[in-house]
Amino acid sequence: MTHDHNSPSPFVETWIGKVGGERALDIAMGRGRHAVLLARHGFRTFGVDIRHDAVVAARREDGRIRGWCADLTKPALPVSAFDLVLVTRYLQRDLFGAIKAAVKPGGCVIYETFTVAQLAHGTGPRSPDHLLRPGELRSFFADWKVLFYEEVDAGEAVARLVAQRSFSA
Repeated sequence: MTHDHNSPSPFVETWIGKVGGERALDIAMGRGRHAVLLARHGFRTFGVDIRHDAVVAARREDGRIRGWCADLTKPALPVSAFDLVLVTRYLQRDLFGAIKAAVKPGGCVIYETFTVAQLAHGTGPRSPDHLLRPGELRSFFADWKVLFYEEVDAGEAVARLVAQRSFSA
């Protein structure tokens, strides 16, 4: 079963309701389908995307979203600023350090993106730079408490992770 890319991911919807906190960041938020969901769940929501029109559209959808434009290939995320960092359908391996650093101790990351198995479906990203290898997402968070992890191939091939940063970090 493929996912309607205009509505929030069911995986994200489920987990937003299970993690707590006040401040959330949606990385590569696009037009804000998940940022809006975060705001509706009571998070003080921030979003970053390279496209100005996408940031404007997200803010228009929900005025509580604080969005900014940035080229994520030059990561400059705030440090220990968010209780939740969300990333969907975006993979930039050299950004993992900045993503992890942006999470407050005790905070969580929710991550969902394509795996190399997606190539068999003939849709989605084609470059290995944008496709996770088996177990790769989990390995990026090996030093965190992994609350949930799966790799599925049912209509589309994705890896999903929810991980919590140590309180002592």
